[in-house]
Amino acid sequence: MAATTENLPQLKSAVDGLTEMSESEKSGFISLVSRYLSGEAQHIEWSKIQTPTDEIVVPYEKMTPVSQDVAETKNLLDKLVVLKLNGGLGTTMGCTGPKSVIEVRDGLTFLDLIVIQIENLNNKYGCKVPLVLMNSFNTHDDTHKIVEKYTNSNVDIHTFNQSKYPRVVADEFVPWPSKGKTDKEGWYPPGHGDVFPALMNSGKLDTFLSQGKEYVFVANSDNLGAIVDLTILKHLIQNKNEYCMEVTPKTLADVKGGTLISYEGKVQLLEIAQVPDEHVNEFKSIEKFKIFNTNNLWVNLKAIKKLVEADALKMEIIPNPKEVDGVKVLQLETAAGAAIRFFDNAIGVNVPRSRFLPVKASSDLLLVQSDLYTLVDGFVTRNKARTNPSNPSIELGPEFKKVATFLSRFKSIPSIVELDSLKVSGDVWFGSSIVLKGKVTVAAKSGVKLEIPDRAVVENKNINGTEDL
Repeated sequence: MAATTENLPQLKSAVDGLTEMSESEKSGFISLVSRYLSGEAQHIEWSKIQTPTDEIVVPYEKMTPVSQDVAETKNLLDKLVVLKLNGGLGTTMGCTGPKSVIEVRDGLTFLDLIVIQIENLNNKYGCKVPLVLMNSFNTHDDTHKIVEKYTNSNVDIHTFNQSKYPRVVADEFVPWPSKGKTDKEGWYPPGHGDVFPALMNSGKLDTFLSQGKEYVFVANSDNLGAIVDLTILKHLIQNKNEYCMEVTPKTLADVKGGTLISYEGKVQLLEIAQVPDEHVNEFKSIEKFKIFNTNNLWVNLKAIKKLVEADALKMEIIPNPKEVDGVKVLQLETAAGAAIRFFDNAIGVNVPRSRFLPVKASSDLLLVQSDLYTLVDGFVTRNKARTNPSNPSIELGPEFKKVATFLSRFKSIPSIVELDSLKVSGDVWFGSSIVLKGKVTVAAKSGVKLEIPDRAVVENKNINGTEDL
């Protein structure tokens, strides 16, 4: 049976009995559930959707660059807080603990690179840009231990936890922990839309406002391209934009990403889940919807405080039904990008693709560990020797899924500056100093181990056995 608002009182009294939740978590959860049950979801009328103008989604190259003046730069940086979403685990890549502690390059983790970047800014300009990590209950304990290694760095690191909400047993519509599910599996973090109330409830927001901070730059900790950009910050301060979402041109690999639209005079995020079935193909096309959300967000701190206090951030609810330990459960989530329509003077900025370099799988690690990129001062920068603006497409079979097995199958990462595409399947092992060019497919026959020898140069080849080399 479908749950209705009649289920609320029962759910509410069960939640009241959950001692692990704070009062603000309880009220936030109940408010989310009641919005979900009342079916208040905004209905998008397809014909009203308009492509945003350059005033609303500003081309990056039209923004005025920041001068080389050290004083101006310091003045901008003094208004900034950097926040990384650090709630995710490395499980999909076969790692335990927070995803941000996976080694990305030269023995440095995501978190190492982030700290080095901010420390370089603080040293160079004599400022104190703080780093804030939003953890979930899944990553909190580990992160707490890990950040101790940065005690002597010139970066103030703050951590806070996003909310912990109970999963709801679908058929009875009661919180799972009330039915005796007391371990971690009974709970969930409600998506990164929670960043705004959680930052406020942690007390950190008021701390930063009292220090004269004005903007927070929010990004996923696994996006290596999400570095501090003063051109964007200066634009927002000058134009009093309370919110800015970085978008970038869609390629065929990004068809599922949310896009920005103009709707009834407001800029808003349109996600694939909100699109009526008959328009899904149109949504995925790169002709009509040319940009997608990188989840690099710049938000005014005073505006966050005002909207959270007014309980005005009613983002689209993303219902996420799951089956855990044989029980069908429901978790309700929200996304930070969907908050754009509640802020005054909100804009998008159409940034170069280099600001979106997420590492979601071992195929992405292959890219960033190869000669396609170099690492300077904590920044991962693309090799100028590559003329093709887009990266090679890389598909690795399940044998490469876990980081440890991925690393063990390469004696060294091949040169891929001139590679267009690579597809690997089966029990394949790579020697050292290999060069891959053009379109390369390596498919080991079932049950056969295929080794690509040291110093092999493979160009536009389909390899099924050593005889093809």
